[in-house]
Amino acid sequence: VSFGDEGCNLETGDQYNTTDLLDFRGCVYINVHFTFCPAQVPVLQRSNGPALSGLVTIATYLVREANRAELLGESAEHRAIVQQWLEYRVTKVDGCQKEDIKTILKDLNTYLEDKVYLAGNQFTLADTLMYYGIHHIIVDLAVQEKEKYVNVTRWFDHVQHYPGIRNHLPPVVVLKNRVYTGSHH
Repeated sequence: VSFGDEGCNLETGDQYNTTDLLDFRGCVYINVHFTFCPAQVPVLQRSNGPALSGLVTIATYLVREANRAELLGESAEHRAIVQQWLEYRVTKVDGCQKEDIKTILKDLNTYLEDKVYLAGNQFTLADTLMYYGIHHIIVDLAVQEKEKYVNVTRWFDHVQHYPGIRNHLPPVVVLKNRVYTGSHH
């Protein structure tokens, strides 16, 4: 996978390497290095077909190539929900401004109130890509902010412990017990 320009000109300079995501999907891609920088559109150069561009397009293609269609949702309703959250990731989360972060976390927190994963009780591609999309946000949250978005924090902790997901990203510490200030005695 390549980009139109080399490097990443973000405030943090971070690049997200999702080679582990490809390995998790059960595919072996020789000479494929999939680095995602939110400021650029990823492109998958394939030897046996036209190039594919866009995070969701590439990830969906790789899931199908790995014969892991269940990661796209097992029913029509779940597939629609997965697509909804993949679109949310690309349109709302990627490139969001600092002032948008609270809205994103509030949306996710409300939605996840009665769910284990984004598409209900089944882990999907939406969980993987949303995890990678908000990791940099969650890692910087103070304890009190993590408590404010308790459903997001629970979901995030669950996903980061899913086999093969976190890999190269630093773990986010999540307190299992709520922290109270001295005024709540």
